[in-house]
Amino acid sequence: MAIQRMDNVGIVVEDLNAAIAFFEELGMELEGRAEVKGLVADQCTGLDGVHCDIAMLRTPDGHSRLELAKYRSPAAVDAGQRDRPHNILGTHRVMFAVDDIEDTVTRLRPHGGELVGEIARFEDSYLLCYVRGPEGIIVGLAEQLG
Repeated sequence: MAIQRMDNVGIVVEDLNAAIAFFEELGMELEGRAEVKGLVADQCTGLDGVHCDIAMLRTPDGHSRLELAKYRSPAAVDAGQRDRPHNILGTHRVMFAVDDIEDTVTRLRPHGGELVGEIARFEDSYLLCYVRGPEGIIVGLAEQLG
């Protein structure tokens, strides 16, 4: 059997409100917030005593979602530097299509967004860049040209 769709991408954060504000400024819409705890959460994550606050955000087209989680217990594990390079093993970015890449970068700066490199032009097709946001999350932005 094949998968039906990708439901969401989950990201653990320390400051849930700051992460929500960052992704709302990007253009995502907050679907809701919830508190998660109990046996099902423990079984699913393989952790004991899970208690976290989550926020679910969706893209304007309604097809993609992002789940942000702030763990109350067990405490979130800080895996080290938050300014990891782009070529680190594991998940390295979430990519979004945007209408105006320069405007998007400008709007994200007050929310902690910093360019990882610079805005680059790929042939006559796209403007591309990576922005580091809250918790060191790398967000890719792509503006289609023409």
